[in-house]
Amino acid sequence: MTTRPKLVLASGSPRRLQLLQQVGVEPESLSPVNADETPHKGEAPRSLAKRLARDKAELAQANAERSDEMRGSLILAADTVVALGRRILPKAEMLDQASTCLRLLSGRSHRVYTGLALVTPKGEIRQRLVESRLRFKRLSNDEMEAYLASGEWRGKAGGYAIQGLASAFVVKLTGSYTNVVGLPLYETVSMLVGEGYPVHYNWLTRA
Repeated sequence: MTTRPKLVLASGSPRRLQLLQQVGVEPESLSPVNADETPHKGEAPRSLAKRLARDKAELAQANAERSDEMRGSLILAADTVVALGRRILPKAEMLDQASTCLRLLSGRSHRVYTGLALVTPKGEIRQRLVESRLRFKRLSNDEMEAYLASGEWRGKAGGYAIQGLASAFVVKLTGSYTNVVGLPLYETVSMLVGEGYPVHYNWLTRA
């Protein structure tokens, strides 16, 4: 049997790891990287998501190449961007950022983009961009205050987590739900299988 390639997830996100585990994929290594996520002047949201995913993949690849054990691994990286038109919403770290995001999203439609980048064992980079569209209900002051008090927004693109309390705000979702969580599974699995990673073998061996 051909030895399967090792997989490195270029992220420290518990959500992305949980999503991979949901489809039977267990990375051999987690390699969180510190990429500068500042948008370039005039950069479109979809371009930002693609660029940051590639940057993260390249940084994680450089780390893997310094390890005899992980050299030649598949490197998977992703970056998720929430946008209103061309306006890129921040990954909210402060209360005022989260409050601004909620007020902007209230009663309106927005888009979530996730850029995927997969470095192959030969050093080639495969990329995909996935887009989902959402519409939030019009939020009352009480709803916003309660959500802000929950703290769930911290570190989340656009100041909300669809897999948590904010699921109550979503009137309509078009596209991939897992994309909004942070890792579109259909596209991710397709990329891994395309590079010879035996995703489905793990399904056969589950009890």
